[in-house]
Parts: sequence; C-alpha cells; structure tokens
Amino acid sequence: MPVSLAGGAIAVAGVAVALRGSRRELDERTALLAGLTAAFVFGAQMLNFPVAGGTSGHLLGGALAAILVGPWTGLLCVSVVLAVQALLFADGGLSALGVNIVLMAIVTVIVGYGVFRGLLRVLPKTRPSAVAASFAGALVSVPASAATFVLLYAVGGTADVPLGTVLSAMLGVHVLIGIGEALITAVTVSSVLAVRPDLVYGARDLARPLELRTSPVETS
Repeated sequence: MPVSLAGGAIAVAGVAVALRGSRRELDERTALLAGLTAAFVFGAQMLNFPVAGGTSGHLLGGALAAILVGPWTGLLCVSVVLAVQALLFADGGLSALGVNIVLMAIVTVIVGYGVFRGLLRVLPKTRPSAVAASFAGALVSVPASAATFVLLYAVGGTADVPLGTVLSAMLGVHVLIGIGEALITAVTVSSVLAVRPDLVYGARDLARPLELRTSPVETS
C-alpha cells in the first residue's frame, strides 16, 4: 500500500505538470490528433499478442503518443486511457492506477521520446530516420518500464520471489514485447508521415512547407 500511495502521488504530480506543459503543444492540429491517438492506444491495448512461455503482451503507447502529439500531451493521452480502463473496465484497478500511470505513461514517454529525439539529433534529417528513431524509442521504453516495476517490487513487493528472478523474467519477456511495440509504433509513425508529416509533433522539423503551385494561363 505505501508503494501504491507513492505511485499515486507521483502520477498526480506528473499529470499536473503535463497539463501545464501540454498548453505549449496543443494547437488546432494537435488537439484533434490527441483524441485520435488516445482512442488508438485504448483500442490497441485491448489486443494482446503472444510472446513466449504462455505469456502475452500489449501496446503501452507512451512512445507512440509522445512522438505523434508531444511528450506532455502524450502522457495525458495514456493516463486518460489507463483511467478509463480502471474506472469502466476494472482493468488494473484503482489501487494500482497511480503505479500504472507511472510505469506505462510517465516512464515510457520520458524514455521513448528521449531516445527518439536523441537519435534524430545524430541521424540524417529524413523520414526514414524518424521512423527508425521511433522504432528504437518504443523498443527501449518497454524494458525501461519493466525495470522500473522491478524497482518498485524491490521496495514494496510482498511475494517470496528473489529479486534477480523477477528482474530476469520481466526484462526477458518485455524485450520481446518491446519488439511488438516498436513495430506498431514505427508502422503508425511511417503511415502518418507519408500522408500528413506536419501532424507528427516529434518530426515537424522534417516536414517541408506547403508550396502553392499555379499553372500558366494559356492565351489563344
């Protein structure tokens, strides 16, 4: 319970900071895409894919949301999804909501978007680079979330399972889940970049400004 309460406090603080930060990100383009992103993450989290050893995984969505609509707005999107799942579908439960927001919203956004932007600084300024950076950011964000869970388990875990066993099991499975997360993120970012690159917040500097072209007037 103390860990759950501490996780709730961190989650409340993180969401409060994100509410202030999202004011700098939201505009007429981002606001609409934020709703679509939250809906997509909500639906994708409902779909589990098999991993290994009888376990399954699902999209976390933090890196994807941050890349599409910005880190602050992305954190809010995933937090809203987790809150709706807990309140309306009893998925995760209220006592674990704060910890889930920390693990699946705060950690994945910070790590995923951080890796994404870090790679864009060293890679060529092209769309394939943005897709590759989104893949890497999503891939790293999932094991980072799992490692944070192990840290919480070390502080407040009550099961009689050695910490090393928990760490190896969590990282082993979540590296595989991270591959699935990375593929979904890369395909989604690539699709949006191909149609409306200006809508991808994390790669707006790669979008070319629109050009107005007119055909010459023919005279007879």
